[in-house]
Amino acid sequence: MKNAETPVVKVVLYGAMSSLGSALMAEMLRRQHEVIAILDDLNALAPRPGLRTKTGDLFDAQRVKQSVAGSSVVICLLDAPGLPFNSEHVEKTIVPGPVEQVLAVDALIEGLQGAGVARLFLVGDFAVLDEPELEDSLQRHAAEEIREALQSSPLQWTLVNEPRGVPGLTIEHFAKPGGNLEPGLAEPLGRLTRTAVGIADELHLKLHIGEHVSFIATSEP
Repeated sequence: MKNAETPVVKVVLYGAMSSLGSALMAEMLRRQHEVIAILDDLNALAPRPGLRTKTGDLFDAQRVKQSVAGSSVVICLLDAPGLPFNSEHVEKTIVPGPVEQVLAVDALIEGLQGAGVARLFLVGDFAVLDEPELEDSLQRHAAEEIREALQSSPLQWTLVNEPRGVPGLTIEHFAKPGGNLEPGLAEPLGRLTRTAVGIADELHLKLHIGEHVSFIATSEP
C-alpha cells in the first residue's frame, strides 16, 4: 500500500489510445503510479484517479521536454494510432511510418535529456533487428538507426517488441479483466496484459537497460 513516504512514480505515455496503451494505463494505475497520457484530444480519455492528460508534439524536442518534465519514465508506443504530433514538417497519418519513427525518437532523446528524464521504454517493430535477411527493409533500417541513436545517448533505454494489438480493447477491459469478453478477445487481452506487466516490472526492477526485449507467453504449468 502506498503511504506518504512512498515516492510517486510518474509515467508519461505516448500511444495511450492503442490496445497496449490501455493495458499499460490499467497496469500502472493498479500499481498506484501516476499516468500522464500525451494526446492531441484531451477529452479522448475519461477521467479516473491517477490519470492525467496533456497535449504535446512527439516530433518537437521542446514540446517533448515540456510534456515529460518532472516524470520518472517515458513509454512511447511508436506504432500506436493517435500519437500527438502537430509539426508542419511531418505528414499527418494514422500511424507514423519508419522515417517518422526515427524523427520521433530523435526528438524524444533530445527532449528527455533537456528535461533531465533518463528512463525510456520504446515499443515498436523491433523484431526486425533479429531478422538479418531483411537487410533492405526500410523498417529494419529505421530500427537500426533508432538503436544507434539510443546507444549514443545517456538515456537508460529499453527496446520492446510490440505485441500484436486488437481494436476494441479499452482501459475498462484491462482494469476489470474478469468481466464478460466478446469472443476472441481473451487471448489478446492476456497477451497485452503480459507485456504491460513486463514493462512495469522492468521499470521497478531496473532490468534490461540498454537492451532489446520481447515478452512472450509461457506455457501453463
